Amino acid sequence: MSAKVALTRRQALTGIAATGFAAACAPAQDAAPSPADLMPGWRSAPDLPIRVQEIYPAVHDGALFVAGGLSPDIGGGRIGLSDRVFSLLPGATRWRELPRLPVATHHPNCVSFGGAVFAIGGFTARQGGAWSMSDQVRVFDFERNQWRAGPDLPTPYAETVAAAVGVNLHLVTGRRPAGMTNANWSDHADSNAHLVLEPGTSVWRTRAPAPTARNSAAGAVLGGRLHVIGGRTVSGGNSDAHEVYDAERDGWDRLAPLPQPEAGPRGAGGLAAAELGGRLYAFGGEWFDNSGGGVYAQVWAYDPVADAWQEIGRMPTPRHGLGAVTLQGAIYTIGGAAAAGGNLTSAAVEVLEPQSLL
Repeated sequence: MSAKVALTRRQALTGIAATGFAAACAPAQDAAPSPADLMPGWRSAPDLPIRVQEIYPAVHDGALFVAGGLSPDIGGGRIGLSDRVFSLLPGATRWRELPRLPVATHHPNCVSFGGAVFAIGGFTARQGGAWSMSDQVRVFDFERNQWRAGPDLPTPYAETVAAAVGVNLHLVTGRRPAGMTNANWSDHADSNAHLVLEPGTSVWRTRAPAPTARNSAAGAVLGGRLHVIGGRTVSGGNSDAHEVYDAERDGWDRLAPLPQPEAGPRGAGGLAAAELGGRLYAFGGEWFDNSGGGVYAQVWAYDPVADAWQEIGRMPTPRHGLGAVTLQGAIYTIGGAAAAGGNLTSAAVEVLEPQSLL
């Protein structure tokens, strides 16, 4: 009998469609109560119009904003690249569709900056593989209701952390091409790069690099400082690193790492994070092992005064490749997948009001 070989994320995502975009089908609605409506502190919000993972949502002008990703409701393969763009106002019963991305892209990092939404980098199918990393920045102009080209990155990046810190836009860590080839998952390497875009400029400038090179980390701004949490490395698996950037001194500090989870290795790749009420909250993520891996269920809360994490419960639908954003005193967890890799992609939107759990 041959020995088992550990499953990698690349293997788990095998079968992603490289080309072809078709009209998406809305997921079937279940008459049973949503898991979020059955758990203390949680409630459900309208599902996304399609099932989608590997997204980085943004909040802009009081509305949620989701662009691109990977979806089994797109194309003719098991899972395809999405160019779909959706927006949701709190209290609305359904998402509104906006003009599509110029190129179908998964992992575009969306952030509200300078009165617009930026979709930064990510992966396209332009070079023959579904993991062709992009250096393009797209900007959605709400007044004209259209996408336009933004300031291109100095090199292709994806699976980054992006956030507005003060008046500037910061892009930290992620993946970059390891050499001249840039089409597949295996063509890339981890990065600790730190790029900054100032308002009204078109050139990204460098700042102090992050201490740890990694991809698929989560980021959130707390007290004017950018926290980078978890992630994974190309060859070393998941990371539990938690590092914070102070823009005033252009320097980094290491903080309490993610705790040991109930199941799976310490650290998480493809998790999401958000700030609310002076604390950070981390959700989900995935791991891989000989049996296929899994998705982390715990919700972690970080207290910056104590420099300590606390488990405050479970996600109604544990997911990876999801987004988490704060809006109107609650945290919206959006999309993702309920199994490791490209499996069980979800349209769920579940909302946490953590004050009731602390």
